[in-house]
Amino acid sequence: MERPKIIAEIGCNHKGDMEIAKELIKVAKIFCKADVAKFQKRNNRELLTEDQYNAPHPNPANAYGDTYGAHREFLEFTADQHKELKDFCDDLGIIYSTSVWDLTSAKEIAPLNPDLIKIPSACNNNYEMLGWLADNYQGEIHVSTGMTTKDEIEDLVEFFVTKGRNKDLVVYSCTSGYPVPFEDVCLLEIQTLKEKYGEKVKAIGFSGHHLGIAIDVAALTLGAEWIERHYTLDRTWKGTDHSASLEPDGLRRLVRDLDATSKALSYKKKEVLDIEDVQREKLKYRKQEKSNN
Repeated sequence: MERPKIIAEIGCNHKGDMEIAKELIKVAKIFCKADVAKFQKRNNRELLTEDQYNAPHPNPANAYGDTYGAHREFLEFTADQHKELKDFCDDLGIIYSTSVWDLTSAKEIAPLNPDLIKIPSACNNNYEMLGWLADNYQGEIHVSTGMTTKDEIEDLVEFFVTKGRNKDLVVYSCTSGYPVPFEDVCLLEIQTLKEKYGEKVKAIGFSGHHLGIAIDVAALTLGAEWIERHYTLDRTWKGTDHSASLEPDGLRRLVRDLDATSKALSYKKKEVLDIEDVQREKLKYRKQEKSNN
């Protein structure tokens, strides 16, 4: 079985610093062996009301500005900076991607021609943005389904069917929380998505916000072909996503375990494998012939 593609979601864990962003990319590729380094792109004036923009951050200890809007702007890279990050990824041989949160951001990222663009759970009902991407962007469109009803997921998939883009669509099982307790991960939703949409869309994925890496191995066995995890260099850094992220060694172990499990998920090619022949000859019970003496 082929190992799932692993997305190291850097998001805004770069703390607004391009050098940290590049270090995260480098470590994800060289040390962790992830397949994708993913960021986020937001137009905060488009996403937030005036009151939201000017309100204080709900958790001042994690704030990078005097207001929530200033905090978000501090963590935002420009389109030119995203191009620089994509070029850096290309040079290293890791896929660059970005979640886009609004139409303006989609229009800024699509011209970079990334292999895939991600739609976060919060924006999977922004049909103006989804429609523009379906009409103007030729890469894969990956969509998370956290905080989304089954009817809304049905509408989402059918929208891409009508656009003729459903075979470029990857749908992720997801629970929106940071971090998510194990009882709310609801892994069997992967199976539900595969049964209902496996033939309609390109693939089913899993976006996890839980702690540890055991859950992701189970997601693989249930059929997830893409696995996305938040990733940081230091879980104690200031910011809301760091505590629900994997550090480099955790991501490296995740890739290792998924690779091992993928190799193990097979049937025996013959009744007694070559590796068993020596043991069979040495250890297999044989009824002893009785002596006549």
